[in-house]
Amino acid sequence: MGAKQVSARTFDLTVDSPAVGKKLPVRVILPACYEEQPDRKWPVLYLLQGAHDDYTSWTRETDAEKFLADKDVITVMPSSGPTGIPTDWWEFGRPGAPDYETFQVQELMELLQRDYRASGTRAVAGVSTGGYGALAFAARHPGSFGAAASYSGILDTTGVGMSTVVNAIVARELLAPVTLWGSPVLQRGNWQAHSPFVQAKKLAGTRLYVSQGSGVPSKDFGDLQIDVLEGTLWSQAHAFTKELQRQGVPAQVHFYQGGTHDWVNWQQEFKASWPTLAAGLGLPAA
Repeated sequence: MGAKQVSARTFDLTVDSPAVGKKLPVRVILPACYEEQPDRKWPVLYLLQGAHDDYTSWTRETDAEKFLADKDVITVMPSSGPTGIPTDWWEFGRPGAPDYETFQVQELMELLQRDYRASGTRAVAGVSTGGYGALAFAARHPGSFGAAASYSGILDTTGVGMSTVVNAIVARELLAPVTLWGSPVLQRGNWQAHSPFVQAKKLAGTRLYVSQGSGVPSKDFGDLQIDVLEGTLWSQAHAFTKELQRQGVPAQVHFYQGGTHDWVNWQQEFKASWPTLAAGLGLPAA
């Protein structure tokens, strides 16, 4: 494991991940008073990338580093691989297929607890495919995250047209879509196991924040331009929050008119979601 300083409190780790089978980068922001309190353990906030970005995107595209300067939390931004989908790949059941979910949820947390005095308390937030990851992690690992926030996330992956969107993201990286979770028909059980919508009941007890813009409506599910993708995700976000209501799972929801699938809205939504994330981390809302 190597570390490269980026700024006074921010550095990049290179982590050897057995689950993925390669070394992966992780950006870390330490609390301002980390060195001054050597006996203190800290909660952890995950910020997950989108499909069109990498692990540096949160500090490159937002003022998250400045915003978190007075927050008593270790912030981590792990790589989710070329597609930005933090999941365990199917790859026809091949042993040793890349498992970004285990890397982020288990391996990274164990490292933080061992080397950086992380406590067992954590929350997760993400944009686009990272929004998927945030809610999928919380649903697939009940009780592991005190809060989860999605900003324009792909949350109803089994909904109408959503497999086309997911497969297009994979294909854009010159990868065979079927290697992600298999065929949406033949491996439907695997798709359902990875769907926040299908697993919504398991989100009970996790503080949730879900936001989505209406964007520019489009019937072309294969067009991933930022001016139409937001609108493409609008109906599935509504379906997901309605399923939460049906299951009796509370959530703070913000649906807004307009907005593109980009950081100009996501930075605002991150700050709006902070009271939810802070509550899950055991921190003050301000």
